[in-house]
Parts: sequence; structure tokens; C-alpha cells
Amino acid sequence: MDWICIESLSLDAVIGVYDWEQETRQMLTFDVELGTDIRPAAASDDLGDTLNYFAVAEEVKGFVRSQRPALLETLLEQLAQKLLAHKGVQVVRLSVLKHGCIPGAKGARLIIERSHA
Repeated sequence: MDWICIESLSLDAVIGVYDWEQETRQMLTFDVELGTDIRPAAASDDLGDTLNYFAVAEEVKGFVRSQRPALLETLLEQLAQKLLAHKGVQVVRLSVLKHGCIPGAKGARLIIERSHA
């Protein structure tokens, strides 16, 4: 299994269970890992034969900013299913850090892994 990884993708989003959280944009930092086979792209040297990580990052940004879930669990599950729909993606690992949500801590992190199995 080969992995295409996007590290520390930070963006603001509306997320949370409290009323004030649904009215304020908060900082989230994502690590996105996509399990795939890069050999066709390596052989052809053609972007069309691989996952365009810039386009994936833009897709993640657009998706996250368009949602308003209460839970990180909901956001990550929906994002994982969206990314699994990409041709060639066999496994998705997502990690998100919600900054400043716990006094005295950098934040809270949730990590999930999903596959077609």
C-alpha cells in the first residue's frame, strides 16, 4: 500500500454542540492519508494516473467549510466516505485537531481509518 498524505491542513469551520460554537468559526487542523497504488503514475509520470493532492486539499477545504455538524465524528465520517469515492483510493485515514476546546490543552484530536472492506 502506498500513501499520499496531506499534513497539517489548517482551516476554519463551524462545528460544535453549543450554540456559541454554531455562530463562530473555529480552527481545525487535518492530516489526510489516502492509501492507493502509485505504480501506474510512477510508470507514466502523468498526473492523470494519480491523486492530485492539491485538488484533494481543496476538496477537503470546501467540504469542511460547507458543513455545520455538532460532532467531529460526523464531520470525519462524511469526509472519509467522500474521499473513499475517489478512483483508486482503498483506505482513508483522517486526523483532526480541534484547537482550544479544552482549557489547558492544545485541543482535542480524533483519528479514524476507513476502507472499502
